[in-house]
Amino acid sequence: MSRFARTADVVYWEEPVHGAQGPSLGTRRCPKTGVTVATPTLPAGLSADAETAALRSLLDGLLDVRPVDRLVRWYYTPMMLPLSEHRAANAVVYDCMDELANFKGAPATLLPLEQRLLDQADLVFTGGYSLFEAKRDRHPSVHPFPSSVDVAHFAAAREPGREPDDQRAIPRPRLGFYGVVDERMDLALLAAVADQRPDWSLVIVGPVVKISEHDLPRRHNIHYIGGRDYAALPDYLRGWDVALMPFAINDATRFISPTKTPEYLAAGCPVVSTPVTDVIRHYGSVAAVRIAATPDAFVAACAEALTLRASSEWRDEVDALLAQGSWDKVHAEMAALIGKVMAARQRPLAAAAAVPSVHRSKRYDVMVVGAGFAGAVMAERLAADAGKRVLVVDRRPPIAGNAFDRLDDAGVLIHQYGPHIFHTNSADVFDYLSRFTEWRPYEHRVLASVDGRLMPMPINRTTLNLLYGLDLRTEDEAAAFLASRAEPVEVVRTSADVVISAVGRELYETFFQGYTRKQWGMDPSELDKSVTARVPTRTSTDDRYFTDTYQAMPAEGYTRMFERMLDHPHIDLLLGVDFAEVRHAYAHDHLVFTGPIDEYFGHRYGKLPYRSLRFRHETFAQEQYQPVAFVNYPVEATPHTRVTEYKHLTGQRAPNTSVTFEYPSAEGDPYYTIPRAENQALYKRYEALALAERDVSFVGRLATYRYYNMDQVVGQALATYRRLAARWAHDAGAVQLPDSVAA
Repeated sequence: MSRFARTADVVYWEEPVHGAQGPSLGTRRCPKTGVTVATPTLPAGLSADAETAALRSLLDGLLDVRPVDRLVRWYYTPMMLPLSEHRAANAVVYDCMDELANFKGAPATLLPLEQRLLDQADLVFTGGYSLFEAKRDRHPSVHPFPSSVDVAHFAAAREPGREPDDQRAIPRPRLGFYGVVDERMDLALLAAVADQRPDWSLVIVGPVVKISEHDLPRRHNIHYIGGRDYAALPDYLRGWDVALMPFAINDATRFISPTKTPEYLAAGCPVVSTPVTDVIRHYGSVAAVRIAATPDAFVAACAEALTLRASSEWRDEVDALLAQGSWDKVHAEMAALIGKVMAARQRPLAAAAAVPSVHRSKRYDVMVVGAGFAGAVMAERLAADAGKRVLVVDRRPPIAGNAFDRLDDAGVLIHQYGPHIFHTNSADVFDYLSRFTEWRPYEHRVLASVDGRLMPMPINRTTLNLLYGLDLRTEDEAAAFLASRAEPVEVVRTSADVVISAVGRELYETFFQGYTRKQWGMDPSELDKSVTARVPTRTSTDDRYFTDTYQAMPAEGYTRMFERMLDHPHIDLLLGVDFAEVRHAYAHDHLVFTGPIDEYFGHRYGKLPYRSLRFRHETFAQEQYQPVAFVNYPVEATPHTRVTEYKHLTGQRAPNTSVTFEYPSAEGDPYYTIPRAENQALYKRYEALALAERDVSFVGRLATYRYYNMDQVVGQALATYRRLAARWAHDAGAVQLPDSVAA
């Protein structure tokens, strides 16, 4: 990585440290290598899903503030895949140094994650030929890179110098080992050597991992030094007469190619090893390397190696061998392979993030464009109910569309693309989504900031009393008051007509006019009546924004709900990918399109108008920012339309709080269709084209140019699936051969 850091920004992501109050990320730049080391800190006791979500959020925060033109996701372990696979990359590298699944205590999820990583990876590098032979049939681009060595660093051990204080007093001859002490070390062999040769000192430098300290053989001539820095290793090697590799021959060492073999030789130490396959393959014929399988043979080999330490004749052979390989050469070869992958992408951030990635030789029944509500429901039904093979494509790296939520740096679950409040009167929709989530009961309440006071929205009796200093006590009194202010409109056509005819111009201007102008970029008098008709006026004191039968929030968030929806063996995801670039690359029989319908047809008749949004996410060092989840700002002079505080939605408790300021925009991703007659007329022209596309289904808010709520999108997708399944069943029946012919 230090070589790559000479020309690129390299971030090395460490395992998380547990015990902090909230998720945080520490970074430091190594002055010697130029590599940035990122160390995440998490609270103890998080579930696996919560920990992954927290790490994913920390990673996003780190990458989002760095100018990333080209990104390589490089993995030494598949266990890091879940927290990072949502990031689009120009290349994905699996640098497989060990067969980790064979290690003691390997998690049960490691093998499935490794397969997922192999599916995603563009390149697989192996730390030796044994691993290459094990992996080469599992991926089309596997490349062996046997262990190399920084010769100059370790050759310093050949020169006179001061030994470390904790080794200087140990008697000679000294036979040393450095590295992790775990199940890969043959502890019985170590004890046998110490017992047979009590005049030899065995020096073990390295941490004890995954085995107990009580398992270590304790002898007067075995010295456990503990872990030491890489920079200090030549100083220890300087005082060794022989370097040891007493590896156990077991599943954990079956595919290893120890880096320490060339490092020991570069330091001028003869080597004695147990019969590790790659050591025999690469160094078995080297005079300075002895291979021994039994304790007696190992002791004899060490005795022979001790006679070499005083001689320099064998070093010419070793130096010639070491000159054939170096980390600079390895870096150059790896960089060339990665460069070819990047060149094939032909764009700054190409489609690479997939869960799992898919091979182009695979054929799908259906390609679904979009991983939001419409696409996810269609994909789930097509796979789970119809048994179809489905590929879901989305240009964003995360799933869940605009409903995507994540833990921010304060550990608060925020909605990245603006707040989403679930409510519905449809038992079918609620029951369907309940298959994929538990629910947190939540009734939505909104306040509007008017002249420095917060008043309930929609307008109700409490609003009227606060605004006008009244004491309306019954619904009849409130109804009479509103009737006295209403300005009847002969034909209600626009959003302005809806409000003015119901509550009068003053309330319209106070609560609706400025807000609507900001939200839509035009006056309510220019918008279809459906916009403001969505907001009721009440004569009761019911301050709930919605009165639907089912009102709740997904208990673990929307993204987790979507993950469960799309977790099906017949569903593959291709994320961070533009549909236009892959439509013809992955064979499929039917297409489900949930994006903008005008975009699908190349804006043939011109662009359909959409409104977009910008978001400013902030965290404050206080438990609560505002009394409810939403506070609206209807005054036109205030640039944002509303502020959302998420802890009201999630029920989370934390010392800090996170909020989002929302700014409507004419530019950006399409969020809202603009309901005007001329826009509907333009849409109808695109709809006519869509109806002619028999093998394409158009589903969702953007694909059907409708201002739908989430539950309406789910209902539309379920209905579309049922019609499609019925059509397929009918077509299959129509072409079925008679039994006599089929026989």
